Amino acid sequence: MRSLRKQLSLSILLILLVTISLIGLLSNWFINREFEKYITNLGRERRENIVHDFSSQYDSFKRNWRPEYVHALGMNALYDGYILKLYDESGAMVWDAENHDMSLCGQIMDEISTRMKERKSDVGLVENTYDIVNGGKRVGSLSIKYYGPFFMNEADFNFINVMNKVLLVIGVLSSICSVVVGSFIARRISRPVTKTAYIATQISKGNYQIRFEPGTRIRELDELAGAINHLSSALSDQENLRKQMTADVAHELRTPLTALGSHLEAMVEGLWEPTTERLKSCHEEVKRLGTLVADLEQLEKVEGEILNLNKSSLDLLDMMRTVSDAMNGEITKKGLTLSVEGESVFVEGDKNRLSQVAANLISNAIKYTGTGGSIGICVSQTKDLGIIEVRDTGIGIPQKELPLVFERFYRTDKSRNRKSGGAGIGLAIVKSIVTAHGGTVTVESKEEEGSCFTVSLPKGK
Repeated sequence: MRSLRKQLSLSILLILLVTISLIGLLSNWFINREFEKYITNLGRERRENIVHDFSSQYDSFKRNWRPEYVHALGMNALYDGYILKLYDESGAMVWDAENHDMSLCGQIMDEISTRMKERKSDVGLVENTYDIVNGGKRVGSLSIKYYGPFFMNEADFNFINVMNKVLLVIGVLSSICSVVVGSFIARRISRPVTKTAYIATQISKGNYQIRFEPGTRIRELDELAGAINHLSSALSDQENLRKQMTADVAHELRTPLTALGSHLEAMVEGLWEPTTERLKSCHEEVKRLGTLVADLEQLEKVEGEILNLNKSSLDLLDMMRTVSDAMNGEITKKGLTLSVEGESVFVEGDKNRLSQVAANLISNAIKYTGTGGSIGICVSQTKDLGIIEVRDTGIGIPQKELPLVFERFYRTDKSRNRKSGGAGIGLAIVKSIVTAHGGTVTVESKEEEGSCFTVSLPKGK
């Protein structure tokens, strides 16, 4: 299996080579085509000039041609690749390049033929006859034999060869540059990807402290590096929470078991009489264990696949009033004031599960609000959501710990302890039930000022 860097290098090289080749071929074709048009037009103009020059060598007073000038014009045209035959108005031969110098004509035509064959051009000898007019009167005709539709002289041939060589050199240099640039780009892209793969491997081995330093100047790669770093941080947090959860479960089990074991051991060994009070104490510890197991079972149920929601239309305001009325005893016992405000908001939800959410939030507010404090419940709505707010004047939660309050067994030294009761499962259950309904739960809090939990539920149909 080829590496990413090698595949990128080969792909970039192939694309550049194909592009350069196409550009070279198209440039060569275009330049040659335009040059042939230029040579063809130049040849036509040259022949017209030859005819014009010959017409000016006719002496209309003497009614004859100037032989010395005709000869000079004919030889110049011969060296340019044109074989001329001049006739007077009666058709009699005046001057013939082939009769004058047959060997020179053959040599020049052979040279032109050789050059054109090297270019693989489909040309051949062409002969055209032009009338010569002087003073508006036809005074003769001129036959011009040449290679057509176009031919190149030595200078033209050298020019087009040099142009082809320049294109070839440009193509070679461009190919070399493409190899260098392609390798550089492939290396720049593959290096962070390779490093990301290495970091992902290290994370899979439990090294959550490793980090990728962004700085590739490529947005997508920097986003990938940021995502890897976020994953590493999240896994590190989850690992710490897992360890904390294990410690908390062990603590929650150890305390009642230790108390229960010591009480029973003392009674078995005859150190204590099995009085009603002592048996009642043992029973309380057993109940505490049962409550913890029940909470764990409940959390597993709402977080697992076995959670089935029996949805129906329900009024959130009516539900909050019903749940809060059921908890009036605890509220009165602690000397708290409770208010329920808002409007009737109907959502599609499981009444029993959402009542459990309400009970947990209100119970949580009661636990962490001191005597004489207050709890406020407000029900409102937006176009698509029903909203429940449970606000208290309790001890609050530190800002840095707000993202963790919905984790199972989460507790802080100040706001979550055994004295206040609970195993840190209630808010985890709240989040699971709300998420199962497609909603969200958030918290805002300030230490010593209180907290506000907000539940947002979709209204449904």
